[in-house]
Amino acid sequence: MEIFLLKKKIEKKNQRVFSTNKIKKMSLLFPNSNFYAAGIDEAGRGCLFGPVSAAAVILPRDFMDRCEENKIVIRDSKKMTKLQREKSKKFIESHAIDFNVQFIDAKEIDSKGILKSTMLCMNRCVDHLKEKPIKLLIDGNYYENHIQGLCYETFVKGDQLHPEISCASILAKTYRDQYIESLVEHDFCLHEKYHLGNNMGYGTKKHIDGIKLYGLTDEHRTTFCKKFM
Repeated sequence: MEIFLLKKKIEKKNQRVFSTNKIKKMSLLFPNSNFYAAGIDEAGRGCLFGPVSAAAVILPRDFMDRCEENKIVIRDSKKMTKLQREKSKKFIESHAIDFNVQFIDAKEIDSKGILKSTMLCMNRCVDHLKEKPIKLLIDGNYYENHIQGLCYETFVKGDQLHPEISCASILAKTYRDQYIESLVEHDFCLHEKYHLGNNMGYGTKKHIDGIKLYGLTDEHRTTFCKKFM
């Protein structure tokens, strides 16, 4: 609940860049213009600190044309600069047919495990979409679908194949990063002790050294960190 409330305070060469022609073909998944696919991706699954996040995004047919016209970068969020991600985030939110971002906090991750927590987070995104997709496009090789009759397909490196997944990747990461940044802004000791302003909760050397020296906070995933204690 605290994560949800805090999130509400946050304002709404092998690197493949999508070509317009290719994306047009991939986006036209269904002949009926009322049928859309939702791309889904997560962020923070391997972190020691903070929630895992997931996003679901439904795009209009001409989305990549609009991106090209406005010089918006759409690809795997991990291969983008922070400035690119922030610019793309705003564009996605302004032009997507629908999107939703959800968090699962560290306590629930410790209780359910990271795999179940990630699936739950993804499913909550789908549940909270106002526009109901006919198909889900999932980044990765595994998904637990809880909606009977809803088709889905998984794609390894899907954020390099489908713009819907890339946009979900961008939203999941930017919202999670903003959450971590808001915690650091509220309590700068989190950065001084664990270097969170730079590692966003991932297990860097400075983060692990901080855990060994200062112990864990309520936002740390105990099941992930106990080997460092």
